[in-house]
Amino acid sequence: MQAAVLRYRVMAYITGVLIIVVVFAGIPLQIWGHNTIITGPVATVHGFLYIVYIVFAYMLATRLRMTPKPTVILLLAGTVPVMTFVVERWMTREYINPALAAAEPAAQPVNR
Repeated sequence: MQAAVLRYRVMAYITGVLIIVVVFAGIPLQIWGHNTIITGPVATVHGFLYIVYIVFAYMLATRLRMTPKPTVILLLAGTVPVMTFVVERWMTREYINPALAAAEPAAQPVNR
């Protein structure tokens, strides 16, 4: 479970940072500066990594046995700037922490 959570978090942060760069730096530079130096390569990388994010997020959602509505929110978070960070915090609070707490083995008393 922890490996799936780590993969999801890494991809959420990478996808979130790349879409912020594209939307807040690349698109204004493209519109007002007539320069595609940021939007071309960064948007392409974001597109490929967003597919990886969807795969890892779906794998995590199935492991957590999430209902369809939060799963769709989770999968679409990479399309809105800053939303991956908000959804990651929400996922951690509502789904990941309780699942990790339930997966921990109960502390066994030591017999002496």
